[in-house]
Amino acid sequence: MTAKFSFIQPKLSEGALAMCPDAWPPLGILYCATVLEQAGVEVSVLDQAAKGFSTTQAVSWVKRENPDLLGLSVLGSSSREAGKIAKLVKRENPALHVVLGNYHPTFNAERLLKRYPDVDIIVRGEGELTSLDLARCILNGESLKKVDGITYRDGEGRIAATPERPLITDVDSLPFPNRLLTDCEYSSRIFGVKTATRKFTSLLSSRGCPFQCTFCACRKFARGVWRPRSVENIIQELEFLSSEGYRQVLFVDDNFTLNPRRVVKLSRMLRKRKLGIQWFCDSRVDNCGYDTFREMVKAGCRILYFGVESANQRILDYYKKRITPEQSRKATRAAQQAGIDIIVGSFIVGAPDETRREIDNTLNFAQKLDINVPSFNILGAPVGSPLWNDLVARGFVDADKHWEEGVFVPQVVPSAVPFEEISSMILQHFKAFYVNPKRLITEAVRMATSSYRLGVAFSNVAQLRSTIETVKQGVQFRRTKSPS
Repeated sequence: MTAKFSFIQPKLSEGALAMCPDAWPPLGILYCATVLEQAGVEVSVLDQAAKGFSTTQAVSWVKRENPDLLGLSVLGSSSREAGKIAKLVKRENPALHVVLGNYHPTFNAERLLKRYPDVDIIVRGEGELTSLDLARCILNGESLKKVDGITYRDGEGRIAATPERPLITDVDSLPFPNRLLTDCEYSSRIFGVKTATRKFTSLLSSRGCPFQCTFCACRKFARGVWRPRSVENIIQELEFLSSEGYRQVLFVDDNFTLNPRRVVKLSRMLRKRKLGIQWFCDSRVDNCGYDTFREMVKAGCRILYFGVESANQRILDYYKKRITPEQSRKATRAAQQAGIDIIVGSFIVGAPDETRREIDNTLNFAQKLDINVPSFNILGAPVGSPLWNDLVARGFVDADKHWEEGVFVPQVVPSAVPFEEISSMILQHFKAFYVNPKRLITEAVRMATSSYRLGVAFSNVAQLRSTIETVKQGVQFRRTKSPS
């Protein structure tokens, strides 16, 4: 094949309401590009945010690459930037096929095509095989009707859609993403604190999530199916990454610890291989205990993210989290006892009828849990989530008005505690968390006994001022879990 397919991970749109850590490798794009590359398609990748490119520079990059197809991986926070790029590149080359994919286009295919006339094709769901079919179709001048999983403009300008593409069931069959395509070095931070102190990348060990959390669109995107890679396949990729000099890895799965036996097997194989890789992941609070966490620590796990969400069972039930506050207490305690260096607890407040007392209860709960970092989030409703559908059905959200960036629930539901008030409550508790004398002593002792924590401290000394300013903000506004 001689077609060329270029990809861009767009930066945040100007004015987008989001607080983001350092960009992580765009694995979705890299998987698509690597599948194409192995099929003989020429590919190139631009991570606009990681490169620090302006819109004009991104357009100039496309002009130099001169591809047949341009794919943009789009979230709500980057939608308008993607639209700008599409418009400008089409001015330069009207024959270029502009393709959008990822969560936001999957759930807003027709809306995007109507709003941005320079966008030609929307890829819905997983993009690897669809991208390959598109490249072949464009190269051979065939009808787009032959490509499953897309929404597009037909020859007469009408919007048409093809049937859903089946999920990739054998995820081991996919090649390891070619991370060299971005020509970027990546890191990872928590509130401005650099936690990746060595050569860092991200890795996907499974796809999808079977749970039904109301604030999350992951289930709909992956159709409620969890598809794990085999432990042997993951180890092969980690061995390759180790040979390339990577020493720290973030697992970006939607649900990394869903099968604890798999986690233990992976941990034991990692220890046996002695790859010297430190790794970070997330976990539910209801499916792992001390023994699993201890195996993870011995295999190099240094940071663990827990979705605690709320201290109120009524709110947890509204979120359909299927957990209890007591499970959060036990999980965080077990993780500390097992030796996890940094435990991050994620909390969400601002449900439609959540009271001030309930919000305060959750914020106080964060103070009492044995965690090292609290991540406070105001409830958002991303398109594609059950919460979004409910708010639209109840008339709180105008889908035509809010589809591009989503909404924060307290900004649209009259019964919710006002957004600004919640922000103020969060900031107070965030500050109080870190000035607690007992906590300061405990954290100092833990740092003195952790080589990883000491390494993080030393690596951040040079940028202490900017780190303090970032930490002072203390609030994350999250609409949904960001896919890679």
